[in-house]
Amino acid sequence: MSVDQRWKQLGDAFSLMNLEGVEFREYQLNILRAIAMRGNTLVVLPTGLGKTFIGIAIMAKALSQGKKAMVLAPTKPLVEQHYSVLEKMLGIPKNEILLLTGSMGKKKRADLEASARVIVATPQTVANDLKAGVMTLDGYGAAIFDECHRAVGKYAYTYVANECAVRDILIVGLTASPGGKKERINALVGALNIRHIEARVASDSDVARYVMPKYVHIVNVELSNRVREIANALKPEMDASLGTLNSMGLLRVRGLEYLPKGRLIALGDQISRIQADNYRMGAMFSYSKLLNLVHAQDLILTEGIYPFSSYIESLYAREKKSRSLESLLKGRGMLLARESALQARRNGEEHPKVVAVLDVLKNIKDGKKAIIFAQFRSTIKMLVEYINNNGIRSAPFVGKKEGVTQEQQKQVVQDFRDGKFDVLVASSIGEEGIDIPGVDSVIFYEPIPNEIRNIQRRGRTGRFDAGNIYILVARGTKDQIYLRVSEQREMKMLYLVRTINAKLDASMPSQGQSTLSK
Repeated sequence: MSVDQRWKQLGDAFSLMNLEGVEFREYQLNILRAIAMRGNTLVVLPTGLGKTFIGIAIMAKALSQGKKAMVLAPTKPLVEQHYSVLEKMLGIPKNEILLLTGSMGKKKRADLEASARVIVATPQTVANDLKAGVMTLDGYGAAIFDECHRAVGKYAYTYVANECAVRDILIVGLTASPGGKKERINALVGALNIRHIEARVASDSDVARYVMPKYVHIVNVELSNRVREIANALKPEMDASLGTLNSMGLLRVRGLEYLPKGRLIALGDQISRIQADNYRMGAMFSYSKLLNLVHAQDLILTEGIYPFSSYIESLYAREKKSRSLESLLKGRGMLLARESALQARRNGEEHPKVVAVLDVLKNIKDGKKAIIFAQFRSTIKMLVEYINNNGIRSAPFVGKKEGVTQEQQKQVVQDFRDGKFDVLVASSIGEEGIDIPGVDSVIFYEPIPNEIRNIQRRGRTGRFDAGNIYILVARGTKDQIYLRVSEQREMKMLYLVRTINAKLDASMPSQGQSTLSK
């Protein structure tokens, strides 16, 4: 295939990019021009619209000026994915592109880093080498921060960005979702020393024709009598613990439905700061019971009987139990809930969501792939077993905390690409950056009230063809609240991004030149 000659507008970068068969997209060129004019830029683009291409063009421009470049990504699988793409798209010898890993010895890393023109690494690896004096940023012209919404707080992205800023190295942050809170977006802008934001959404006129449609289906599920029975058994003790905290003046809520999860978690810090020992210990006793009960009830209402039982049995199995945990496990409500769950499992009963998942999977066309996202390891285990027992090939995709090595993770993804199984059941590790063509459907086992993770999850489908998104919602549970919250936060995110950018543009003069070719 030939090269679209309109890409020559990239200027010097054009000669260092392998653009054969790459579709020309005006909005990508416009974003690159904006970066040339404004300097450090945050690029917000929906998944599948070519953020990586923009990063490569920026690096090629730096290389054409005799400078070095780097691209950072938060996980090793993503780093390796970038390395593979750079080998194909950058017109420089492959030995000048370094996949930097912490497993190399310091001396070898130092030698390789000194000779490489492009470095691909996790921010932790680069930060560690900079601190140790193994690596220097002298001679670098551009740094690309992929999934840059991670660049807040003490995360390694922040350290590397600071080092780039003091050396006037061009910083370009790439993300599909910078966050839905003003404070978080401002923190990201500050951490990366951003001067301008280029943001697009699927409905914008210059990108709409390139966006594959994504159809969202809300799958409402009615709770079974068994699930309600288990949840109701826990309620009296939950109400008693809440009543105690209310009477102590630590809370003022009529019921748990009026207590946001974040407020409940923050209460623990508040109690730990109480000076009076007896008062603090009494408050912590009721608080610990309530926290465990709320988590247990959330599991039974929105996850399943197996995840609930797995959690409860893990509490009973603890060798050392606090006084509050001993009280909780001996309570009548917990004993009733535990026995009911065990009976349900003996009868082969499960949460109605599990049946709903199977119904969705059976309606997906043969040869198409699906990714199911679930919050908890026990839920993932339950779903994989249930799906496989019903004749559909599936496998779990979880992180290192579950004892899975990086090589095992890579093999699971490769097997999924190769069609050895059709359904990937993933934890949050599957949300960012996995490039798996042909994913027809994404299933949210539960809604999550986080706009960044919602956008990342949805981005796993609809990349090269229309995609379907199924969100399972258990009626009368926190699922309904989380669904509404996530929708509101996404709408707010775009407004905030554009408002903050208007202020940036008003306060910052243009940096650099008006076209890439100059």
